[in-house]
Amino acid sequence: MSLIGERTRPAAPAARRGTRTGGTGAVPPGPPLSATPGLFAKLVTDRIGLFTDATARYGDAVRLSIGPKSIYLFNHPDHAKHVLADNSGNYHKGIGLAEARRVIGDGLLTSEGELWRAQRRTIQPMFQNKRIARQDEAVAQEAARLVARLRAHAGGPPVDIAEEMTGLTLGVLGRTLLDADLGAFGSIGHSFEAVQDQAMFEMVSLSMVPLWLPLPGHLRFRRARRELYRVADHLLASHLRRAGDGDGGDGDGLVARLLRSGVPPSGDLCAAHQRLREELVTLLLAGHETTASTLSWAFHLIDRHPEVGERLREEAVAVLGDRLPRYEDLHRLRYTAMVVEEVMRLYPPVWALTRKALAADEVGGYHVPAGADVVVSTYTLHRNPAFWDDPDRFDPERFDPERPAARPRYAYIPFGAGPRFCVGNHLGMMEATFVIAMVARELRLAGLPGREAFPEAMLSLRVRGGLPMTVRAV
Repeated sequence: MSLIGERTRPAAPAARRGTRTGGTGAVPPGPPLSATPGLFAKLVTDRIGLFTDATARYGDAVRLSIGPKSIYLFNHPDHAKHVLADNSGNYHKGIGLAEARRVIGDGLLTSEGELWRAQRRTIQPMFQNKRIARQDEAVAQEAARLVARLRAHAGGPPVDIAEEMTGLTLGVLGRTLLDADLGAFGSIGHSFEAVQDQAMFEMVSLSMVPLWLPLPGHLRFRRARRELYRVADHLLASHLRRAGDGDGGDGDGLVARLLRSGVPPSGDLCAAHQRLREELVTLLLAGHETTASTLSWAFHLIDRHPEVGERLREEAVAVLGDRLPRYEDLHRLRYTAMVVEEVMRLYPPVWALTRKALAADEVGGYHVPAGADVVVSTYTLHRNPAFWDDPDRFDPERFDPERPAARPRYAYIPFGAGPRFCVGNHLGMMEATFVIAMVARELRLAGLPGREAFPEAMLSLRVRGGLPMTVRAV
């Protein structure tokens, strides 16, 4: 049974045909100008529905005219390869993330050019495979703490699994990268929710509403930003204090690396401090949000497919017995990894990769003008029926390494592609694989009868309204 409504593709090639421009390429097809009010309403309330309906109706290249903006939506692996990799130098971060710069500043997610390259060089060594392998014990211990917390709720009232996954991933982030207990700062996950809400508001309002206006959302965001800056300042001060005491921990750790790279050539210490704040807040957001999203959707889908949960439990018992997983177990937890990959196909945590064209371009035969907002939607690309059989069905067997995959490389890009490929992909995969195996080995999580899980497209693909589930031991 399909997880969402059945999709239909245009029956005739004419439905996919654009009109010619005066230059090279055609204008992609799309809704008429009279549809603008409805398109804007869906941009505000149902971004997944907007892109799903557009690609189903018009094909793999669509032009959506929404007020003063025209969004060029591309949904073919060749399009993704061109925009994200082959001609990536012509594209900066786009709608949503561009507006988020007003919210989270110039961290790794939003910066461009030489600043981004310098940030990437600083952070990249933290995610080398050999370093990630040494973090296996910390990840497994945090997963064990999660299992213990959930087991304490067995037979009791429902638990919000989405909130639990946020707490877990923040705990892993603190131990593996920051040498800090992020749980000591309270529920900073709610602060990140406020930041994401504000970023989406900035996008749909075209950043035309001043932040100084005392709107409820603005006030909530300003409180959240102060809280996140307080956390960043504490992490920086704590590292400097321990370094001064001769107990600086990992002198080549993330905070140490950021501090060494943080003073700009101008020597402006105030600017350096603000940049360090922004980089830490960005890494806190990106370092936990996407994995928490993947795990939430994983437990929802496992609940809907009990046979998958049973196979996961059998593999975890066979591979792990009653011990904690280790890095070398990853290649043996093969089915668990297949489940993680299929979850990220159906519910990619980064549901859209947005760009702005610096110069005019041609993508798949379609003209993209300079300054255009370009979107490669991983959500629709991963469900494109030209490359995925029965695309809305949850089927981990698609990723069986012994089954040859005929699909193009760029039909599946859960971690992005090109120079801005997600730097934390290996840590995220290890974390998700360990957690799913350990929970499936010991617990059964069940959704509430009659309650559906709907995707909410923010900076990541969250479960709207949380994910209450009951817990019982297996």
